[in-house]
Amino acid sequence: MQRQVGTAGTFSHAGSVSEVASVDQPEKAGRSGMLPAMPGALIEINAADTAVTIAPFRGALVTSFRVGDRELLYLDQATFADPKQNVRGGIPVLFPSPGKLEGDRWTYGGQQGSMKQHGFARTQEWTVADRQPDSLRLALESNEQTLAQFPWQFRASLTFAVSPARLRLTLKIDNLSNSTLPFDLGYHPYFQVLDKARARIDTAATRAFDNVVKQDVAFQGFDLTQREVDLHLLDHGSSASMLRFADGSRLSLSASPEFQRWVVWTLAGKDFVCLEPWTSPGNALNTREGLIELASGQSRELWVELAFG
Repeated sequence: MQRQVGTAGTFSHAGSVSEVASVDQPEKAGRSGMLPAMPGALIEINAADTAVTIAPFRGALVTSFRVGDRELLYLDQATFADPKQNVRGGIPVLFPSPGKLEGDRWTYGGQQGSMKQHGFARTQEWTVADRQPDSLRLALESNEQTLAQFPWQFRASLTFAVSPARLRLTLKIDNLSNSTLPFDLGYHPYFQVLDKARARIDTAATRAFDNVVKQDVAFQGFDLTQREVDLHLLDHGSSASMLRFADGSRLSLSASPEFQRWVVWTLAGKDFVCLEPWTSPGNALNTREGLIELASGQSRELWVELAFG
């Protein structure tokens, strides 16, 4: 299967950082220690026949997860190449608020503000904190842009660790504010699925919120061939799921216990199925349903692992 990464287009960035890999040639990890952010650089980490490519400058986006010759992720090159667009593809990071806030606004603890769908982490440039051949740690700290939407000081550290046929993402949040920090986390992986009619997703759910018709429905299974599927599973009851491909291969997702809300999204004519683990439903900053509330000076670590076989 043709590799998805490497044809994302040309970026023009100021600066003269040496040893910067272009988007057409991922730079392989092999150094450690704090490094400057390298605009336009893709970084590849490897273990045996498994390779993962990450774009720190595009919201810490995983752009490719390959096992042997099998590319597991879908990536829309046009949205990736345009910094003004949200990327449709890879594994976007949804922090501090997965989903859509009502009216794009939130109220919490006597404060209020506005934030667009899925939060700001996916639009920020992350810095490289540590690199090894099989792992990469990126960092994001509160800044003028984040504080304008979310008035809490924080430090986020996202570690990508690859092992044969596996990828683990571990996010650590440090609350640097003097007050409780509310947040939630989600991932939005676009899995490449060429035969949706025969693909299957494991769930014990009986109820779902259908985001196409905007109402709760009885869940009786997925029809991934519909014009649009956007189902938020209300009683999945687990922090794990599995995507089963038509050829008999499987991609399992497991996560820390906080990830109880799962979302499935796809569009007709597009070779992707999104199977998304979230720690809360959308709008949790307003409703507090499933909201993580982190005390001042405290830290919280959450993980998600993908395994192909």
